[in-house]
Amino acid sequence: MLGASLNQVFDYFKSRWQYSWNYSLWALLIFPLSPLLGAVTLGFVSLITWLKQYRKISHRPLNWGFALLSILLIISAGFADDKTAAFLGLFNLLPFFLFFAAHSALIQTFAQLRQMAWILVIGSMPVVILGLGQLFLGWSLKLKILWVVLAWTLAPGGNPPGRIASLFLHANTFAAYLAIVFILALGLWLEQWQLGIGYWRLGISKNSVPSPHSPVPLLFLTVAVIANFITLIFTNSRNGWAIAIFACLAYALYQGWRILVGGIAAIISSVLLAAFAPSPVAQFFRQYIPTFFWARLNDEMYPNRPVALMRKTQWEFAWSLAQEHPWTGWGLRSFSTLYKAKMQIRLGHPHNLFLMLSAETGFPSALLFCGLLAWILITGGQLLGKSKYINAEDRLIFFSYLLAFVGWVLLNTVDVTLFDFRLNTFSWLILAAICGVVHRYNQVHRLESHPN
Repeated sequence: MLGASLNQVFDYFKSRWQYSWNYSLWALLIFPLSPLLGAVTLGFVSLITWLKQYRKISHRPLNWGFALLSILLIISAGFADDKTAAFLGLFNLLPFFLFFAAHSALIQTFAQLRQMAWILVIGSMPVVILGLGQLFLGWSLKLKILWVVLAWTLAPGGNPPGRIASLFLHANTFAAYLAIVFILALGLWLEQWQLGIGYWRLGISKNSVPSPHSPVPLLFLTVAVIANFITLIFTNSRNGWAIAIFACLAYALYQGWRILVGGIAAIISSVLLAAFAPSPVAQFFRQYIPTFFWARLNDEMYPNRPVALMRKTQWEFAWSLAQEHPWTGWGLRSFSTLYKAKMQIRLGHPHNLFLMLSAETGFPSALLFCGLLAWILITGGQLLGKSKYINAEDRLIFFSYLLAFVGWVLLNTVDVTLFDFRLNTFSWLILAAICGVVHRYNQVHRLESHPN
């Protein structure tokens, strides 16, 4: 009886697979506000996809790489001093490998990339509004509905005080989320702007009234880009600022806007000179650059910080741990305990994902993880260069995802986004989207090259 019931459940899941993508989009929309509902929905979508496309998923070489990485991580946990903590740490990685494999099979078209980007941008707006209210209007909120189905905590003034965190635990985590959304929003804005220009030119070329094109998407995206950027500034996160400026510069280079590239470079240079140049030069630029920016960059805003809280100290300690146990590491989630024993201060992670993995899981696991990420980036870049398969509009949205991926990598060289469930999910979804589209178009290329 039980076996028959389970088969009926699995058959029902398989029959619903065609609607899975829509369920994923709804889950992403509510995810920033209700991580539990979003996670449960995405989990069911992943399960349905695995049941329906198991053979396809299991035959992809990239998934073999993540399967091997999973084995290495489990072996590493078995050698850890604190095995309980190490095996619990696997939940920040292994379930997301399964999630990645499922969604890389589910996402196959540029239209899906565009839909997902829109959903992520729309879903960010309530969080941005709450964050701005938190900092400027002193909003505070502690709301729990049905245990953790809807659990909002909004600290007045932000966390740390004076820095917007919204519904996220820390301003730096919120800044990482905003940086990714900002990149995708800016890509969608450029796409809508080019679309509007195209309609206008088409009408002019035919000596007629320009073709009708709704301005609503462009207006919304303009508001979203500005709101995300302003909120990102007030997270006071140097990492978030750097990624946003990097994204603007990358888009300007991609579009061939040389004047804008020069302007961005001039602004960046002025801020850096105000922060780090010799006193006479710095004083000149500080007349024009707000203290809020240069004092945050050179740490004058937060002077006399303990040496143990400096990133350089954390990185050196993580590297020394990796050298002591190079093959299996010390075990996931071990850094905090070891750092406290050495420095007498509690710190959750070493603010570098790749050093953390080297220290906690060993060099083989860390190098394999980096190799898999490099594979995704290289194959994505190769597809971007194949103009035969991608028109200009689709190339822009794909470039946006690659840029978001690069932004995520850069963020994780100075922080660790692994421990925030929402941010971790969004990151793996972006990777899955890139891989899914690349795999689909590589299949098309193989069929055209070998039709028989």
